[in-house]
Amino acid sequence: MIKFIATDLDGTLLDGERRLPEEIFPLIAQLKEAGVLFAPASGRQYANLKKLFAPVADDVVFICENGALIKYRGKTLHCHPIRDLYLKEALDEIRALPHLYPMLCGTDWAYIENSEMPFFQYAMLSYTNCKKVEDLDTVIGREDICKIAVYDEIAAAENCIKVLPQRLPHLRTILSGFDWCDVSAPGANKGEAIRFIRRQFGLEKEECAAFGDHMNDFEMLSECGYAYVPENAYPPLKKLVGRVIPSNERHGVITKIREMIAAREVSA
Repeated sequence: MIKFIATDLDGTLLDGERRLPEEIFPLIAQLKEAGVLFAPASGRQYANLKKLFAPVADDVVFICENGALIKYRGKTLHCHPIRDLYLKEALDEIRALPHLYPMLCGTDWAYIENSEMPFFQYAMLSYTNCKKVEDLDTVIGREDICKIAVYDEIAAAENCIKVLPQRLPHLRTILSGFDWCDVSAPGANKGEAIRFIRRQFGLEKEECAAFGDHMNDFEMLSECGYAYVPENAYPPLKKLVGRVIPSNERHGVITKIREMIAAREVSA
């Protein structure tokens, strides 16, 4: 029986306009009544996720910053930041490449130093707590940095992901969207977060289900007994996972969870 469900947001649960399906809140309440813990699992920051899921904020566990931060009922359960000594090196390497714009994602705030469009607009829309500073170097040491989100003007799969991993050997660089890649501590990912949650809440792998659409979801999907990707998912991930549900535009996650409930696959 499934006792835990985690889902990515952008490209997975959210529609093409980045809106939550209206059915999600009563569905989470139904899952809670059945004893199933629900987890939004995203590269987004905690402040943004908490705002997005405000009606059920105390009923879900938040997997934030691609797994580097886990929050539950306002408390930090787990944090895996980038070591400060690697941050300056990473920023210098990212700045040295054209078409790339870095964002430091802390436990409380996100920080940017560029105001070029559309990067500036994307940053301010996606991060509830976002500050522009003159120099990101001044942020180092201010708070734990969970990841560096890198916006690529060209396309992340065609540009930055081909060069950054070699330039940042002490860190983990992964695709997180069409024009984004994320740089984090080597062991910080959604799969690590799932393993932590399983230990914290006494869950077995076979009692967990997950949904995701891009490569930053792969470890999470691998750590759950039931793993699904929407039809619109990144093709290499679809090939790796195999279980395909309807696209995010067709609310495939909602449909699949309802099928699980109807088939009595979820239970306390």
